[in-house]
Amino acid sequence: MKRKSAHGGGAPAALQEGLVVGSHGRHCVVETPDGQRVICHPRGKKTAAVVGDRVQWLASEDEGTIERVQERRNLFYRQDEIRTKSFAANLDLVLMLVAAEPVFSEMQLARALVAAEDAGIAPLIALNKQDLAAPFAQAWERLAPYRAIGYEVLPLSLSGSRAAAAHAALAERLREKTTLVLGPSGAGKSTLTNLVVPEARAATGEISQALQSGRHTTTTTSWYWVDRASHTALIDSPGFQEFGLHHIAAAHLPDCMPDIRAHAQDCRFYNCTHLHEPGCGVIAAVQAGQISASRYRIYGELYAELSRAPRY
Repeated sequence: MKRKSAHGGGAPAALQEGLVVGSHGRHCVVETPDGQRVICHPRGKKTAAVVGDRVQWLASEDEGTIERVQERRNLFYRQDEIRTKSFAANLDLVLMLVAAEPVFSEMQLARALVAAEDAGIAPLIALNKQDLAAPFAQAWERLAPYRAIGYEVLPLSLSGSRAAAAHAALAERLREKTTLVLGPSGAGKSTLTNLVVPEARAATGEISQALQSGRHTTTTTSWYWVDRASHTALIDSPGFQEFGLHHIAAAHLPDCMPDIRAHAQDCRFYNCTHLHEPGCGVIAAVQAGQISASRYRIYGELYAELSRAPRY
């Protein structure tokens, strides 16, 4: 981790451009165009940055201050009753990694997909542990409704003899994109990161060592360059137990679920909730088998939750 030296007297320091590549709380690591990395702190709430942000910062002593966060293309985050948690900004892809074992939560997967749809970020579902034949077949079947509505599901085996094939498939899909990796404990998120970016552990240690100095603590979100040309990036996110969607209004939920959205235009009433109204195109589609029962159950549970959620 290289740090900027303090400026001496004379003319005031000029603003510098940078990319946020590590984040923990209000502290972050900014990478300069020449590859140097420096710890930075926001000037105020309006300059709080997340991994993936392009920023303008000012050197001060051996650290820096973020003076401006450039306009974002998008922001992927979750929100519950207590707080908002931002994962990363300016993404091309959200890779949602689940595994044949342990059994994944379809509700958690659906929540992450809704958040990606709301943010306008392309999602990719990856199913790990292809080498476990029976559990993988069951998990693949559970994901059939997602494939049916257009989500790409990539089969993988991130370890063992099939790891090279998984690496090739991922390299092709991630090329020249900035990708955030999400995944529950045990899905293989660390294995995926280390497979795609072999030097990831060294990079993580470098950032962590810097953030542990003084009052800083270990980073929880990290940016890795996959290629030397710095065109492809992978962002490793912290794990989570819950994925709140309180930033999404209940009336907007159908727009964030492709299978519900596809039939909502067939409803008799413009303000249909798709739960009990007569002449509802969504209910008709469920009855006709065009929308899976599990997906409709998830819609109903999320709609009820978001209807109770306070509006911020």
